[in-house]
Amino acid sequence: MKQQFKPLTKAEEEIMQVLWKLEKAFVKEVIEELPEPKPHYNTVSTIVKILEEKGFVDHQSFGKSNRYFPVVHKDDYSRKSMKQFVGKYFEGSFANMLSFFAKEKDISVNELEDILKEIKKK
Repeated sequence: MKQQFKPLTKAEEEIMQVLWKLEKAFVKEVIEELPEPKPHYNTVSTIVKILEEKGFVDHQSFGKSNRYFPVVHKDDYSRKSMKQFVGKYFEGSFANMLSFFAKEKDISVNELEDILKEIKKK
C-alpha cells in the first residue's frame, strides 16, 4: 500500500531543513542552527518527536539523549510537495504553473529556455 503524503507545518519543515543539512543531530545542535530568536528546547524537542511520529525522523539513543536523523530524503519530500502544490493551485499542470510565473514576470524567457534544456537532458 502506498504511503500517504503528509505535508509538514512551517515549524516542522524548518527543523527538517536543519536535519537534512546536518544529517544527524541532537536537539541542542538543531537549535544552534535555527535563526534568532531561538525556540525553547522543549518546543524543538516536541516538534522532532512529531516528525518521528510522522515517519520523517528516527533516532539513536545515547543514554538519556537521542540523536535524530532524517529517514525521508529532501528530494523525495520536495518532489511530493511540488506535485501537491501544482495539483492544488495549477490543476496538476506544471505548464500552467510556468505560464503563471511567466505572466507575472517572475520568470524570464531565458529562464524558461534553461528549464526546457534541463528537461530535455533528463
